Amino acid sequence: MRPIALLIAVTLVTSAIIYKKNYKKPAPPPDTNALAANSVSIKNTIIPQEGVEIPITWGDIGKRLIDTGTIDQIPFESIYEARGGIGEVKRLTSGREDTAIVINRENAGILLNLLWAFGLSNKNDILENGPIASGKYGGDPSRFASTAGWTLAKGNPMNHYNKHEFIRLTNDEQNKVENVSKGIYRPCCANSTHFPDCNHGMAMLGLLQLLAKEGMSENEMYDIALKVNSYWFPDTYMTIGEYFEKRHIAWADVDPKTVLGAEYSSAVGYRRVLEEINPVEGGAGGGCSA
Repeated sequence: MRPIALLIAVTLVTSAIIYKKNYKKPAPPPDTNALAANSVSIKNTIIPQEGVEIPITWGDIGKRLIDTGTIDQIPFESIYEARGGIGEVKRLTSGREDTAIVINRENAGILLNLLWAFGLSNKNDILENGPIASGKYGGDPSRFASTAGWTLAKGNPMNHYNKHEFIRLTNDEQNKVENVSKGIYRPCCANSTHFPDCNHGMAMLGLLQLLAKEGMSENEMYDIALKVNSYWFPDTYMTIGEYFEKRHIAWADVDPKTVLGAEYSSAVGYRRVLEEINPVEGGAGGGCSA
């Protein structure tokens, strides 16, 4: 054999040995059944079908929202005659409702709108002197989605902004609302509940006031807020739940205050989560309009 032919043969044999040594079988395709089962498990953990009780006293707030014109009854009810859920709407707006309020996959949007109306209209210092009314942001609270977007009032929604005293908080209760609202973000924007410029922020502000009125501690308020936010943004929190699961942290062991903070629940924070994990889908939630 000529020297050059021998060299080529040796090179080919050596390359084959190296390739065989370094060859790794391709990873098997993902088990779609296992992935689907895991998604269902996460969904049932974060937004259980049976719902979660919200420890608030709703009483006749729904009726008073209608009586004051904060909610225009006819168009409000017509929405749910079309979507479904009119029975729940009538139950929460017709008189006193002293039974437990349970948020679930079916009524999350209804409670979002009722709490939006309440948060918008109940007198509170955050609406009067907070960022939403600050000259730093234009000094005109009427221009935000949480105000101008409330199209289900009688007349101009600003006629009801910070106008009605459905509940009155003590100084201690107001301090809790101030503190907790600054720590709760939402994935549709970059602001905390302390700047309720969208419907979810205004609804959460309403919820926090009701929780404070019940004597909840700040930690308890964060806990309930995470459960409610999860029904309003189910895909977001199922994805965040998957993110923690990949790090071997069960959802039950996650700190609600941490998850609701800017690192995970703001628009920027959630985008960071999406850089590491594919979004989980399958929830309903409530959109950014009535």
